[in-house]
Amino acid sequence: MTHLPASAAGGARPAARSVAPARLWNIANILTMVRLLLVPGFVLLMLHNGGYDPAWRSFAWAAFAIAMITDLFDGHLARRYNLVTDFGKIADPIADKAIMGAALICLSALSDLPWWVTGVILFREIGITLMRFWVIKHGVIPASRGGKMKTLAQGTAVGMYILALTGPLATMRAWVMAVAVGLTVLTGLDYVRQAIVLRRAGLAAERERAARESVR
Repeated sequence: MTHLPASAAGGARPAARSVAPARLWNIANILTMVRLLLVPGFVLLMLHNGGYDPAWRSFAWAAFAIAMITDLFDGHLARRYNLVTDFGKIADPIADKAIMGAALICLSALSDLPWWVTGVILFREIGITLMRFWVIKHGVIPASRGGKMKTLAQGTAVGMYILALTGPLATMRAWVMAVAVGLTVLTGLDYVRQAIVLRRAGLAAERERAARESVR
């Protein structure tokens, strides 16, 4: 076995392949746009005929379910097939918060869900999003397993409240929502901890770089 370069040994080195930037109109971004467009449609279905018609509530649940399903796929497709774009980075979290926020506000406006529940969830979601931007120059806070469980619990609980359930299922949804609120608070506190640690580490690294440059 020789240690000569491939060109000298008679072989040809493979040309490095450059990765083309993802197009704006790719499947991941289209799914995100579908989710955004579903928000006003969901609100209209939810509030149609006074907001208490079981049939229209079922249609609203279908729109909400489609939105939540697209949320599961667009991010996965973007990462797996290199479809990440600046538009997607901004639009995806907005679409997530928009459909969940619309559902919570509608439910509270119809007196199906206490306003404090809506307030806690929206405060956490908006606060964590702003916090991510606050520390983005120091690094990215990855989605945790608890965060994924929180999203699943929120989607399940809100979906159960959208449907006109009665009897044991109506009682069960209150417990599912209690779990969702608990996970919302706990994961929110964990993200705050991670953000503080990440920012402190980033600031320490910046001070270290500045100190090295000052002695040159």
